[in-house]
Amino acid sequence: MASLKISVGDTLPKGTFGTIPFTEELADHSACGIPTNLSTDSWKGKKVVLFSVPGAFTPTCHINHLPPYLAQHNEFKAKGVDVIAVIAANDPFVLSGWGRVEGLTDKIITLSDPNAAWSGSLGLSVDLSERGFGIRTARYAMIIDDLVVKYIGVEPGPGVTVSGADAVLAKL
Repeated sequence: MASLKISVGDTLPKGTFGTIPFTEELADHSACGIPTNLSTDSWKGKKVVLFSVPGAFTPTCHINHLPPYLAQHNEFKAKGVDVIAVIAANDPFVLSGWGRVEGLTDKIITLSDPNAAWSGSLGLSVDLSERGFGIRTARYAMIIDDLVVKYIGVEPGPGVTVSGADAVLAKL
């Protein structure tokens, strides 16, 4: 991973991500949805929890990282969080499918960061080419309040600790 280029107190750099908003027509998996763009500008005046996984449907991300955020959705909301979003280098269709399999509905937004371009600009990408995965988003989490970074936790190695739901809830 490159050196970190964002810190607590920094204004979040603008990013635009592909996403497929959940609608009821997606619930039975017979439709794919239409990708739209979501800009970080839409987070102005909001408290956002953004967490990043290297890939949808990968073991740690699918079993240990995402599910606790969904299970603790109400606790995040009770602490004033307006938006919970997960970001990965996968395309919007894969992320939408993953979100539907996990039952995210409209509780957690899935955001596509192709080639980890935005995350990489923050020093938050990882080269997993030796595994055949290419450049991916690193495993991290941020608390963003009115576009200002209030917390950033970047995993120092394998596993989920500082970027997990419990760690982030404790920082709210």
